[in-house]
Amino acid sequence: MKITAIRILSLLVVATPSGKLPAQPIVDSWFTANSGRYARIYTTDANKAAGNAVTTWSNGSQTQGTPAYSGVQEIYSSTNWVYLRTTGLGSHVMGPWYLNATRTQIFPNYPVNKRVLYRIPRTPTLPTNKTLTGLGAIGYFVDGISMFDSRDGFAWTGSGESGGGTGYWNRDAYVNEGVTLDPGLAHQEQSGTHHYHANPIALRYLLGDHVDYNPTTKSYSESTNPVTAHSPILGWVRDGHPVYGPYGYAEATNAASSVRRMISGYVLRNGQNGTDSPANTGRSTIPAWAVRLYNVSANQAGPATNTYPLGRYMEDNAYLGDLGYTQGTDFDLDEYNGRWCVTPDFPEGVYAYFVSVSSNGVPTFPYNIGRAFHGSPTGSAQTSINESVTTNFLGESNLAPKLKTLAAGSSVVTLTWSALEGGTYRVESTTDFSTWTTNATNIAAALNTGTYSNSVSGDASFYRVARTVLASYDSAGGTSGGGGGNTSFAPGGSASAGTSVTVTITLPTTPMQPPVDVQPASVTLAGTIPGTSLSRPAQGTVIATFAIPASGAPTGLQNIVVIFPGPTYTLPGAFTINP
Repeated sequence: MKITAIRILSLLVVATPSGKLPAQPIVDSWFTANSGRYARIYTTDANKAAGNAVTTWSNGSQTQGTPAYSGVQEIYSSTNWVYLRTTGLGSHVMGPWYLNATRTQIFPNYPVNKRVLYRIPRTPTLPTNKTLTGLGAIGYFVDGISMFDSRDGFAWTGSGESGGGTGYWNRDAYVNEGVTLDPGLAHQEQSGTHHYHANPIALRYLLGDHVDYNPTTKSYSESTNPVTAHSPILGWVRDGHPVYGPYGYAEATNAASSVRRMISGYVLRNGQNGTDSPANTGRSTIPAWAVRLYNVSANQAGPATNTYPLGRYMEDNAYLGDLGYTQGTDFDLDEYNGRWCVTPDFPEGVYAYFVSVSSNGVPTFPYNIGRAFHGSPTGSAQTSINESVTTNFLGESNLAPKLKTLAAGSSVVTLTWSALEGGTYRVESTTDFSTWTTNATNIAAALNTGTYSNSVSGDASFYRVARTVLASYDSAGGTSGGGGGNTSFAPGGSASAGTSVTVTITLPTTPMQPPVDVQPASVTLAGTIPGTSLSRPAQGTVIATFAIPASGAPTGLQNIVVIFPGPTYTLPGAFTINP
């Protein structure tokens, strides 16, 4: 018996879109390994301890009534921009959230699918005058979760604290809201936007960035082992600069130097390190960095420290560069919390932000980035893409199965493939490519993985896997659309006579596929049923809707024919019409 692994692999891999721009970290660093999994939360500590995560939830204010896939679902790029479409929901299990340290009061906000389309500039520009960070998303982490700045939106007004984020004494979100964060150090505001203000430790664990996970307590912690690797890119700020984890090269421009924790340029104004001490003198002045960025005098009075202890406000911190210390010698990161340096992704050098943590892993000010952007913050939320783009990744119903592992031995072959949660799959085999035998149907995905084992005999066996059904889901809002009983896939899908079905068609690789911007002229099912609402979200994918007549339609396996201005693709027996 001979089983050819390479040939099995070729049946599962989707054609890669042509015409891609040269690979760049801002295009390639997004975390999509768990994009085929439903987002999940723990609603209480008891449910977390029992491992009872849910895929739908409601607290009366924020409701996720249908499962949504986690994080990044689409990535596009043009010459100047990278576009990200995301649900904004974590790839790790989120929650639970509480209002108090004794964990008796449930936090009032739950996360929901935000259907975000966001663009980030590929080439940062450096302005003379810096722009303050604003409320809401200032960028996105690579798992599609929002990055918020270091404030909680409340500021001292002279007689009290109010929301809106305007003022010269801004409350520190981690200090004031830390009790409401989940084990991943994230939470959500009243609209349901899940976000990080500081150290995204759950994401760092997924990316292998020196974080340990305790499966019993379901908690994350900074690893106590020696640091051996530079941190990965964790996210991208709307000015186009990357955010790395806490660990970088000891010498900023020497990739051969050791790796260590990056030291923030900020210290508490407690009378040490050359700082003044508002605890003794009162909050009568703001620090020099705030004077520069706010363009006001230093004489901005805040509340007494016996009313609100030191550390409550961002302006309770001073920048060492203003106190006679030198960046690169006494500390690593500038007032924006970044530096010019080389990294594994940018061996020629880049300006990058770094997450700030203490020696024991506790988040430290200014956390992800400082109070202003280093570059021009031209990135922003979008309602649509209005330029020609390259498709770099499509999730949801466009996510095709790909072989993970193949085990063959003792006349048994085991296939494991990347699947889409909520999907069911069919496995077929052939020995000569003229006749395909159905080995199994209705194989349900376990999270985002499908598995099948089969006894084989003969000289060679070749396998293919097709998704046949996909359960309803809450879409991120892009080309994938919502799932449900009226969607299917080819090869391998099916629908009943008298129904309308939207079919995602995977094109053969022979003949060579036209460029991605060439749309099909026509798509036909069973010779006579025309496809409508034609689209081509990726080079190897065509989507068409077929209205199957209730009477007169042929049943059984039917061909699909896709005609372009040029090549024609015939998929024999690609779709089944049921009586």
